[in-house]
Amino acid sequence: MNALGKLFLKGLAVVIPVVLTLSILWWMATGAERLLGDILAKTMPAGWYVPGLGLLAGLAIILLVGLLSHVLIFQKFFEYWEGLLKRLPLIKTIYTAIKDFMGYFSPGQQRFSKVVLVRLPGQDFQILGFVTRETFLDLPFTPSATEPVAVYCPMSYQIGGYTLFLPRTCLEPIEMPFEEAMRLAVTGGITQHSESKREPE
Repeated sequence: MNALGKLFLKGLAVVIPVVLTLSILWWMATGAERLLGDILAKTMPAGWYVPGLGLLAGLAIILLVGLLSHVLIFQKFFEYWEGLLKRLPLIKTIYTAIKDFMGYFSPGQQRFSKVVLVRLPGQDFQILGFVTRETFLDLPFTPSATEPVAVYCPMSYQIGGYTLFLPRTCLEPIEMPFEEAMRLAVTGGITQHSESKREPE
């Protein structure tokens, strides 16, 4: 029974991430089909609509928005509506948080610039962190640390963390890809991948 239990847990570890990923994709696809499909079915001539056009329309709209975001006049238009959203108290907080989070995964957007190990003064332990900025001229305050650097330290297994303004001397840069470092931090360091394992010397 103990062996069966271990096999069951290993199976869950493989199945759950796949199921959750497919469920999110399915939810997005069915949502687009349900919303845009109903609009197309009512506006198109009878017999023209076929299932799946709503999903294709959703993909086309996303591609069109991405294309228009490179056109100056539409950039001004997007900035105008973004400015309106940022004036609404509750919506401003939600919108800004989602946009900043998605920006980390968008091509061409500024991601965390460096992966570092943070050593706090008087402490022996180290914390994995990501440098978010090294200049503060556009902020309404100036950190009091000597040669300050803003470092984001994520917490394990949740979207959250701390932004610390630390002296540069507290940071030890490490050569590690952003995705691998974030996975290490978010999972608490329990994940191991065969390609990253080192042979004992």
